[in-house]
Amino acid sequence: MALVAPARKTDGVAVTAVAARDRERAAAFASRHRIATVHGSYQDLIADPEVDVVYNPLPNGLHGVWSVRAMEAGKDVLCEKPLAANADEAAAMVEVAEKTGRRLVEAFHYRYHRLVARLQEILASGEIGAVQRYEACFIVPIIRGEDIRYNFDLAGGGTMDLGCYPIHFVRTLAGAEPSVVSASAVEGPPKIDRSMAAELAFPDGRTAQIFNSMWSPKVLRTSARIVGELGTVDVFNFVAPQFYNSITVRTGSVRRRERISGPATYTAQLRAFATALRDGSPLPTEGQDSISNMRVIDDIYSAAGLPLRAPST
Repeated sequence: MALVAPARKTDGVAVTAVAARDRERAAAFASRHRIATVHGSYQDLIADPEVDVVYNPLPNGLHGVWSVRAMEAGKDVLCEKPLAANADEAAAMVEVAEKTGRRLVEAFHYRYHRLVARLQEILASGEIGAVQRYEACFIVPIIRGEDIRYNFDLAGGGTMDLGCYPIHFVRTLAGAEPSVVSASAVEGPPKIDRSMAAELAFPDGRTAQIFNSMWSPKVLRTSARIVGELGTVDVFNFVAPQFYNSITVRTGSVRRRERISGPATYTAQLRAFATALRDGSPLPTEGQDSISNMRVIDDIYSAAGLPLRAPST
């Protein structure tokens, strides 16, 4: 859903090779998805001269090392979110991208759907007045204890895998960088945030709240609210709006609801990425944006009394 299917809908893009530590698993995946070349190691894939771009969906703690190796091998990289284990690693990765002249893009796929652009239009129009507060949450039940998100050594944690979305969302809509006022985590296993609530503040006085959970009474939720002086905007499913979404604007006694159509987030992302590689145009989920998002994640962990994640060894 994230890459193979979108590639078939994107001109000039083809999935030519797949790699896994277990070659048999890679071969099974390749057979299922009609991928021509199979590699039994990540190193073999990034050394493949037929590969121009590497998609890195590895556990968070391995994003840095293999993205860097791919860029140093002359490949552009589309790396899953969060870009790195922490902000320092993200900055080092961006520095390698700049030195090698390669593109390093963080796969915040939701950012490429028309829903985000429409929200920006509504807020810029002044319809709900000056914005005062942003609230966003992402709840997905992940109950298997062996899931990599519960593994600290792989840079796991709820805020890494789920919370990065609402953090990025409020930063995007605010167009500014927040400071972390407070954060509170439900821990389990040790050092892993099963859920996290954080209060943020922007330099101009606007505030924000983010919440994420891998295990909570609410089974599934991805929503946001923007509060202005004159009204509110409620957003349903900003993470994967292709399945269903709604924007509800309330001002006084008037309520208006919109649904935003468009290609799936993953398809829109891959098309934008391919275009940017051809014409050099900038993308909204690379460079300083990635570093800044990781910095907020780090600050939330610190405020919650949890250790920062580290690259896997």
